[in-house]
Amino acid sequence: MTYKSGFIAIIGRPNAGKSTLLNALLREKVAIMSDKPNTTRNNIAGILTQKDAQFVFVDTPGIHKPQQQLGRVLNKNAYMAMEDCDCLAWIVDGTQPFGKGDSFILERIQSLHKPCFLLVNKIDHLSKDNMIKVLMDWQNKYDFHAIIPISALKKENLDELLQVLKQALPEGMAMYPQEMISDHDENFQTTEIIREKILFATKEEIPHSVAVVLENRRMEGSRLHLHAMIIVDRDSQKGILIGKQGSMIKKIRLAAQKELKEKFGCPVDLELYVRVEKNWRNKEQKIKEFGLDELNDD
Repeated sequence: MTYKSGFIAIIGRPNAGKSTLLNALLREKVAIMSDKPNTTRNNIAGILTQKDAQFVFVDTPGIHKPQQQLGRVLNKNAYMAMEDCDCLAWIVDGTQPFGKGDSFILERIQSLHKPCFLLVNKIDHLSKDNMIKVLMDWQNKYDFHAIIPISALKKENLDELLQVLKQALPEGMAMYPQEMISDHDENFQTTEIIREKILFATKEEIPHSVAVVLENRRMEGSRLHLHAMIIVDRDSQKGILIGKQGSMIKKIRLAAQKELKEKFGCPVDLELYVRVEKNWRNKEQKIKEFGLDELNDD
């Protein structure tokens, strides 16, 4: 039996459903999700191992027009994944018209000369006639390896997607152990879960201004103790994040603690602190310090 394995970069604009798709394919949460643009900041590999293939899906930050240095770093992470992968899975929101952002991504794809699968997401929001029109419009844009309509949220057409992707993977041995589903460790997953709860609880500028750093992790008996620092841009954001009489930070802490307890299978005590680092998103050193610059500067 021929075994296949390879890297598939999941790319697209912010909020297209990349992380939702990754979690749906793996049937486990390895990437946090929210309705805020640029929820994903690091390239996250999700590993799906089958009897005859190993898919290494790389969830990438949404490609966008950057306003700060952080945005440029996120785009750079996505571009690097595109260059290093065996094939591309470009996910688009089928309910949205083709725009400048799509045109920009398409130009990048054309320059790479790699198999590119177009995944038209959110088909559960389209009538049959509308879906056919959307698929035909995209078919005229580029000679895609295949165009696959899906619903990442409803898990529609994902088995068919895997079958089509498998055909494009190179022959080769598995690159990761069978039981491994992500290339990121538990410390990274911990900070991401905390950040996800911040994204759900806050609005406007705060979700984009936040970084989370795990400062201490220790087991005492059967209990896991975690200390994490939440970084924000401005003093006013710190006040909002803490909330009246600490109400907001308590809400975030309890929500994160609940999910971390489920994830690690033990009682969790989480302590959160908030620190202001003015304009950190424009400071390369701070971006690296907070674990957001995965790549070299070359």
